[in-house]
Amino acid sequence: MEWGRSTEDDWVPVGPSGDGRRVLVCDDTEQIRRLIRVNLELEGYEVIEAVDGQEALEILQDVTQPLPDVMTVDVIMPRRDGWWTVATIRADPRLESLPIVMVTASAQVEDRERAEQATVDEFVTKPFEPGDLLTKIGALALDGRGQHGPESLLPVSTPRVSPPRAAG
Repeated sequence: MEWGRSTEDDWVPVGPSGDGRRVLVCDDTEQIRRLIRVNLELEGYEVIEAVDGQEALEILQDVTQPLPDVMTVDVIMPRRDGWWTVATIRADPRLESLPIVMVTASAQVEDRERAEQATVDEFVTKPFEPGDLLTKIGALALDGRGQHGPESLLPVSTPRVSPPRAAG
């Protein structure tokens, strides 16, 4: 990582803000996974993908691999949905502190309240601005529920890939 001056007295890291941090992206829609993956990779994150909660849990339970620093999860998915996935993660002592961003089209007040009760760290509704999602992921990677040191950064660059716009 390179270092640069933000003011006369402060040195700050510059360059890709993900700095090799790992993000597990769990969504059954390939286009959403790709959108999130490309933007995260442009920021220096390593991305692992899962198509549903069952596959995400299989990835997380593989003790030969390091845990991701942050996870994004959709709500409505086949086999195991986002609610089941979050509850299972929070019930596992090895996984319970994993920061989770729920990325979903379920935008009702009840959904937000349920996410809060499930101890989801951030709630993002679809459609979303990639830069906003990157900022939330970066903040969680920085905080990591106490798992990461101060050398982490928040994403500061503008994402170069945006979601497709609906015609009309």
